Amino acid sequence: MLKTLTRIAALGLALLAPGVATAITFPLKAGDTIVGDIETVSAIGDERPVDVARRMGLGHAELQLVNPSLDVWLPGNREEIILPMEFVLPNAPHKGIVLNVPEMRLYYYRVDKKTGVTDVMTYPIGIGREGWNTPYGTTRVASKVKDPIWYPPETIRAEHAAEGDPLPERVGPGPDNPMGPYAIRLALPTYAIHGTNKPWGVGMRVSHGCIRLYNEQIEELFNAVSVGTPVTIVNQPYKVGIRGDRIYLEAHPSLDEEKEHFNDNMTSVVKALVAMTEEGGYQVDWELARQIIQQARGVPIAIGTLKTPSEPVPMTAAVTLSPLPAPRTTAAMPAPKQVPLTPSVSTGLNLKLDPQLPRNSREH
Repeated sequence: MLKTLTRIAALGLALLAPGVATAITFPLKAGDTIVGDIETVSAIGDERPVDVARRMGLGHAELQLVNPSLDVWLPGNREEIILPMEFVLPNAPHKGIVLNVPEMRLYYYRVDKKTGVTDVMTYPIGIGREGWNTPYGTTRVASKVKDPIWYPPETIRAEHAAEGDPLPERVGPGPDNPMGPYAIRLALPTYAIHGTNKPWGVGMRVSHGCIRLYNEQIEELFNAVSVGTPVTIVNQPYKVGIRGDRIYLEAHPSLDEEKEHFNDNMTSVVKALVAMTEEGGYQVDWELARQIIQQARGVPIAIGTLKTPSEPVPMTAAVTLSPLPAPRTTAAMPAPKQVPLTPSVSTGLNLKLDPQLPRNSREH
């Protein structure tokens, strides 16, 4: 469902000062694979869209994906901004911490021991840049450290020295420490989930492999997790979820070094559908799915419906697309166009993917 946030002088977003953002949190029921709703905000006054993103628990790159003509660094935007706050959950156990690297987002599943109710907290993250990739696999929280001391490895010190920016052997707590005020160390040697002294790097590939959060959000996660919490790190640029009888696809740009594997590759989408449905139990617009993958806007879009063998369900696409022409430059990107929802579409983004949009990229 598309919701609208209104800026009111004494209420609403105007009261939320920078630095108070907490996790986006959703209750979970058995079988849930999609959480949240797309929202919009307009008339943000003198704020920058990137500041709104931070307060709403979003990274600026995911804001840019769904608002391709928006200058996220320019204050005073008067146009409506889409906030991508609906998420297909990664295909991974709903337990502990799940990190989806290409999505640049962390999910933490927690269970209330008294009620047995599970909810999921989610945060934007910064990840390792090319050559310093965040590793995939399963691990656990090994320790938690407040006011961590950073001991730069020799490889990082050599890199900085070559750039004329030598590093000391030890960096104590404070504004010069890239680990921020809290660190959750993983059982993977030298890797951690931590804060940052460069918040603009959340939602970008800027680290040496560690996972960075906004400082106000790492504090919340630090206090929520315990030593021994399982951690699953996955590589899922394409996620499939079901809400009601509709099937949704959420596509993100794959990492640059993995483009040859993922570009126009529908294999992971087909595998996810087979795992989530009975044999032959779905009807999908594959051409629509292909274009969603090519444009990678980072929001769930309906691509099909569930059906039973005896009672086929006609497919009504949530969006209609024209063939993709040759890519244009970013400067020439038009704003996304909207189309009315069909009566059969009760949830999801009311967004028409523009046929002139090229595939977005997170090259930083």
